[in-house]
Amino acid sequence: MHIPSAPTAEIELLTFDEALARSGRSGGYDPGKWLYVPDFYTEYRYILGARGEKPLICIGVNPSTAEPDNLDNTLKSVQRIALGNGYDGFVMFNVYAQRATRPEDMDRTMDTRLHRENMAAFEYVLAHAGPAPAVWAAWGNVIETRDYLKDCVQDMIGVGRRYGAVWYTAGARSKKGHPHHPLYLKKDSGLDPFDAAGYCESCL
Repeated sequence: MHIPSAPTAEIELLTFDEALARSGRSGGYDPGKWLYVPDFYTEYRYILGARGEKPLICIGVNPSTAEPDNLDNTLKSVQRIALGNGYDGFVMFNVYAQRATRPEDMDRTMDTRLHRENMAAFEYVLAHAGPAPAVWAAWGNVIETRDYLKDCVQDMIGVGRRYGAVWYTAGARSKKGHPHHPLYLKKDSGLDPFDAAGYCESCL
């Protein structure tokens, strides 16, 4: 379990570009197989993914403890569903980049630095995922944990629009219309088209 040691505003934070430039240097994993930014365990994580020419970009709420070669059950499910739907890799991304195993331990208010750098990371992922990058919304009802998460999602949709992102969900949506979390999906779950902008207007 990861419980943040302090609010993000009180910790030193690498920008995405700084963290990306250093990625792969810390050792302990194969940087030819994994994309991990920052490449060491810390209070936040921008990106964790298995490299591929056609990755599926999965969007959760916030990262927990997963690392390269040490995926948690959520990430194992993401990898299975990505491969089962014809993708050769996956990128696990999050609406908010602060590590917290329990979402209720996330920052009470949004750290604008962390959000800004997380959006820079999202732009990087989209720009390197090929034309019409596939984005799987998978944050579940946890999106309601903090009010600022809704604003983060709307910013992500705006970034995605610039890169021609195509949005999907997997599994049944909640009664409130939120996308299904990956953890309890069947391994052969398919992807369904998702009107992300319409969702923001009606559900957030």
